[in-house]
Amino acid sequence: MKKVRGRLILLSVVLILSIVFFLPSYPRLYQSLPSWMKRVLPDKGITLGLDLQGGIHLVLEVEEDRAVEIAVERAVNAIQDQLVEKKIPVESVRRTGQAQVTLAFQDKELKAQIQKVMEEQESFMEVEQLATDTRLVYELREREIKRIKDSAIKQALETIRNRIDQFGVAEPLIQQQGLKQIVVQLPGIKEPKRAKDLIKETALLEFKMLDESSKLAMDLPERIPKGKEGEILKQFQSQVPEGDEILFERVADKDTGREFRRPYLVKKRVMLAGDVLSDAQVSIGQFNDPYVAVSFDSKGAREFDRITAENVKKRMAIVLDNTIYSAPVIQERISGGRAQISGSFTIQEANDLAIVLRAGALPAPLKIIQDLTVGPSLGQDSIDKGIRSTLVAGALVVLFMVIYYRLSGLIADCALALNLICLIGALAGLNATLTLPGIAGIILTMGMGVDSNVLIFERIREELRQGRPVRLAVDGGYDKALLTIIDSHVTTLITGLVLFLFGTGPIKGFAVTLCLGIAINLFTALVGTKVVFDVINQRQKVEHLSI
Repeated sequence: MKKVRGRLILLSVVLILSIVFFLPSYPRLYQSLPSWMKRVLPDKGITLGLDLQGGIHLVLEVEEDRAVEIAVERAVNAIQDQLVEKKIPVESVRRTGQAQVTLAFQDKELKAQIQKVMEEQESFMEVEQLATDTRLVYELREREIKRIKDSAIKQALETIRNRIDQFGVAEPLIQQQGLKQIVVQLPGIKEPKRAKDLIKETALLEFKMLDESSKLAMDLPERIPKGKEGEILKQFQSQVPEGDEILFERVADKDTGREFRRPYLVKKRVMLAGDVLSDAQVSIGQFNDPYVAVSFDSKGAREFDRITAENVKKRMAIVLDNTIYSAPVIQERISGGRAQISGSFTIQEANDLAIVLRAGALPAPLKIIQDLTVGPSLGQDSIDKGIRSTLVAGALVVLFMVIYYRLSGLIADCALALNLICLIGALAGLNATLTLPGIAGIILTMGMGVDSNVLIFERIREELRQGRPVRLAVDGGYDKALLTIIDSHVTTLITGLVLFLFGTGPIKGFAVTLCLGIAINLFTALVGTKVVFDVINQRQKVEHLSI
């Protein structure tokens, strides 16, 4: 009797825990509970997947070649700084081709000194056949190109994950697909366009000086209509001095709200990059205009202090993804490692800018390969059909068991109900994401749940045909079916684990419910129904079993 009592207590505890874990998944009931009970209960339940509650599904591709170009451009800046530091005069250092750097100089006697400096750049090798007395060409090594491309996808994954975490999306799916693609699923998202812009923005922050000494800087128009940037570039491109470029600032008319663009002549050399930022926060200016206050790390603070000290009364452009956000005059030396990015921001735009700056820049631009938006109405329709399928499948299984196995079939149906309650409770306790394939896994588990009882009941029938008493027949049926049930469940469990380890999002959802259902089914089949038969046999001497 003690063994039966212990199993009854265990079943009761499992049932109560399953209901407790499931409560947060049913908001109406959960919200009506007293506050003291909410503090004790878990606050998270089952999360619905993209196909059930709507959202966006993106497949992004990292532009690896551009990642290489960006890495070479940064190397060009580092080489320029080294040459200035060693007081070696050169005409130009620029990227030529995707992974080449060309150094031009007038005095051929400088060649050996420059080669010595370039020896410190271990990722580059000299292209001797392109060298002359006044020119050296270096190319990125193949292994370095491969490393940059490999790290680009990993860095993009991490950056996107950081941005989405700060955006506040529950249970996002972010994973690599193939060699250079990233799959992003954001269930329940209310602002799909804003989320896509936030993910896709490269957020390459650069501080560059304006070239105000050139005549072209005076010839550029003060402002142009939005969309006319290409015409201005085409008109003035031949006049742009080497080492300069034309970039545009976004300007909004405060009275009409109409957007314009203001062209500036900017030096290409990056004085300071955004990788030295430590924080970015939204603040409100004296005229209630939002701006983004940025803080530099110790290295960035030193560099910013030096740059501002050397360029007092000159204008510095704050450039994000080749768009100027502001171009203030440096009035005095700025110490303390702080600056601000102001522009025609709304609060939301300033918040999004702060998010991408805190999360870091993408190593290269992203290209959207696939863009699917799942509406909540479609998701609700999927939920309704999933529930209907589960109810129909459950009703047919219950009806078959009662007709074929009579009272024993009814006991198996009770174990099936317990199986479903425990499975839903386990999914809620693990904060799992329920998808349509997950619902399919639940329906399959229902079929497997009665399958175990069918094996047991057939064994019991064999024992009864041999003239065994009911109690011995029940014990013999469970004992003989035990190994068969364990074998079938273990093999299915192995399949489920393989699907979980190597499958993608929807397949993983199916694998989770399948594996949990198998484990719980083993418990309910061998413990749940057996304890009912034991209670019946202990209460009264049963001579005939309805099976």
